[in-house]
Amino acid sequence: MKYLGKKFITLIITLFVVSVAAFLAFQIIPGDVVTSILGTEATPEREAKLRAELGLDQPPVKRYVNWMTDVLQGDLGVSYRYSKNMNEMMPVSELIGDKLPVTLWLAALSLVLIVVVSIPLGVLWARSRNHFLDAVLGVVTQTSMAIPSFFLGILVTYLFGIVLKWFIPGGYVSYRENFGAFLGYLVFPAISIAIPKIAMTARFLRNSMLTEMRSDYVRTAYSKGCSDRRVMYGHVLRNALMPVVTFLGMIIAEIVAGSIVVEQVFGLPGVGRLLISSISTRDFPVVEILILYITFVVIFVYFLVDVLYRVIDPRISNR
Repeated sequence: MKYLGKKFITLIITLFVVSVAAFLAFQIIPGDVVTSILGTEATPEREAKLRAELGLDQPPVKRYVNWMTDVLQGDLGVSYRYSKNMNEMMPVSELIGDKLPVTLWLAALSLVLIVVVSIPLGVLWARSRNHFLDAVLGVVTQTSMAIPSFFLGILVTYLFGIVLKWFIPGGYVSYRENFGAFLGYLVFPAISIAIPKIAMTARFLRNSMLTEMRSDYVRTAYSKGCSDRRVMYGHVLRNALMPVVTFLGMIIAEIVAGSIVVEQVFGLPGVGRLLISSISTRDFPVVEILILYITFVVIFVYFLVDVLYRVIDPRISNR
């Protein structure tokens, strides 16, 4: 409980610092939101009215306090650029709530592919050291890591969409319309995200296992008559997964926060794409909430990694 309490306090402090930094950053960025919304031909009276409606006529400190008070009460504000109709701005909660499932499902599919493929591949690679397969996997993984995400997305689109015709490029189907077709379309962006991450994770696991295989406890286990399978999976793999868990935590935080490039290539209306469009249109209420969301995701994922550490190696709880 003491450990969880420390982590919770760290989370709150970090979110507070990030919220202040994000709010202040948008106060010094050149440009006027009101002019961006109304255009340069708007009258001073109309500009003053909109500025008052948005609360932009108040001092920055008061605006920050009001914003944080509303956020803590569940009111995330309204978007400056998106609207339900001509007279009503769209709440940020509804806007992000519509985009978030896309990013989360894309992250889930990507993570499943990464774990299911990279761990067996890393074990196979470690057991194939100094063989022909070792060299082949080295070249394949190195190439996969070197390909930029946007180019990999284009290759996946060309191969599976244009050549094999397994999906229609740009034919995104909303999860509200057809959930099965929605997941089917997400498989291909997930492949684009997963391929370089699989290569990195497999290489990381392979190197970690090779290090463990040179340890004294491995030689002791063999001397006691343990089978190769028991040594490899019961001892080496368990200990080799420790650093890999941290690496997977970084990957999870990255893809859950929003795979911006891949979402752009495949035309996915996810959080990453929303963040880019909101920055370009100076939709600060949306950007500020998305920054808090990304910060929370990163901290929470690393908290789960710490907990998983204790599951894999209970000795850590006593340190």
